[in-house]
Amino acid sequence: MSGIDWDALLAAAKAAQANAYAPYSKYNVGCALLAADGRVFVSANCENASYPLGLCAERGAVSAAITAGVRAFRACVIVTPGPGIGSPCGGCRQVLCELGPTFPVRCVSLTGERADYDRDALLPGAFGPGNLAT
Repeated sequence: MSGIDWDALLAAAKAAQANAYAPYSKYNVGCALLAADGRVFVSANCENASYPLGLCAERGAVSAAITAGVRAFRACVIVTPGPGIGSPCGGCRQVLCELGPTFPVRCVSLTGERADYDRDALLPGAFGPGNLAT
């Protein structure tokens, strides 16, 4: 995990988290996704009264990166309010696992807890392009 400015990524994720729209759960999440070219893509969760129509912070950041033409990533930071460490939902784990070679994912709570994961550890045996049966 060398060469990654974790403090800058954490600051970017916190700034995104401050803009979250979570009137129902009150659980604000921010995500900062570091592209291989050094750009950082951020997003916050955006809830909807119809829960399935909401958007997780992780998928928002991935969508922004993909829209910008980015396909290679170096790291991801996800910030949750705490207490305890939040981690990506199953859908976001699947999306992160499809982004190519493994990269570190750091989950941080505003109450000080932190956990570092290898992206593959978030969803062992993930279904995706690299492991489809033919």
